[in-house]
Amino acid sequence: MKKHFNIIIAGAGGIAEAAGLILMEWSAVTPTLFIGNRTLSKAVKVAKWIEAGTTKPCTVKSFHLPENGITEEMKEIFHQGAIILDCLPGSQAPKMAQFAKDFRMHYANLTEYVEETNKIMALAKDAKTGFVLQTGLAPGYIDLLANKLFQQFCKEFEVDKVDKLEFKVGALTAHAVAPHYYGFTWSPVGVSTEYIKEAVVLRDFKKTNLPALSERATIIIGGIAYEDDLTSGGAADLPDALSGKVRSLDYKTLRHPGHYSWVDEQLARIKNKSNAIKNLQQKMEAVIPHIEDDQIILYASVEGKDAQGILQKREIAKRIRPQKVGKHQLRAIQTTTAAPLVQAAQLLLENSLSGVILQSQITPLKFLNGNYIGKVYGKA
Repeated sequence: MKKHFNIIIAGAGGIAEAAGLILMEWSAVTPTLFIGNRTLSKAVKVAKWIEAGTTKPCTVKSFHLPENGITEEMKEIFHQGAIILDCLPGSQAPKMAQFAKDFRMHYANLTEYVEETNKIMALAKDAKTGFVLQTGLAPGYIDLLANKLFQQFCKEFEVDKVDKLEFKVGALTAHAVAPHYYGFTWSPVGVSTEYIKEAVVLRDFKKTNLPALSERATIIIGGIAYEDDLTSGGAADLPDALSGKVRSLDYKTLRHPGHYSWVDEQLARIKNKSNAIKNLQQKMEAVIPHIEDDQIILYASVEGKDAQGILQKREIAKRIRPQKVGKHQLRAIQTTTAAPLVQAAQLLLENSLSGVILQSQITPLKFLNGNYIGKVYGKA
């Protein structure tokens, strides 16, 4: 940020922590932060953690953000705020977006939830402020990277259509043991949701929905074998934006080999399909530990024929590990998710944007090489 802003962070989890610390450490002008959470003690704890972790003088205030209704304290803070960075569970996103619209604030969120995203698009289409949606890691960074690859491929080979656009992300542990070959590095409910809700893809140039975990394959990245499969939400709005231009487009989640087979076994044992997300989450949480030492693996590729009819391919892969920001060590999932969120905040606060801004509408190259994102992901 090149000017001073009052920034509200909704939520007090790991991504909220990281977003707050990154804003303090890497902004040209240090903002004032307000951290809100339904459990006030958690907001207080995060505020103190950010203050202790930054090397710069700062102001971080905590406040109570109840699940329902609005308090006088909230109204006072919202009147001061320039933007809400929504780090709450996706189910809360429409409510927070409504607050942003009502109080003339900008808004940016992370959620991969499709239904909630559609609700926000409807309420924000006539807003006077800007709403950047799905701006984390996946959806978020990976979609911009894939869109950049597509645009560069078309320009380089003088074509306007391609055969394949594939993009994949895995938030993984460095080690994996039987039977589940996994460790939680982020929200268990988020993992469970993406395994069960349908994936939006392009097939034969047309948008369609496919069941999650229905197209498993093996991929080798940097000499290491992973399994990938379709999961929900990660494609953001690229299936809409690139319909008719890409024959086959999909987002897949990367996992260590053996994990998806274990998930299949758990899903087969779930009798109450109407509550499958919660049941799978409970089955996973009973045996899968939470891990601090994580890594992010991401991959994107575009393939198609050039103007002479020769098949060409361009691809990018990155491995991102935990990183020190200020005085704190942040997990890879924290930095890779929070940095695009903070970059989106700068985009909104330093430009005259209004209404909904989807991932395909952001100019990829400038955003991907932004001052926050570049420190985490390197040059795009």
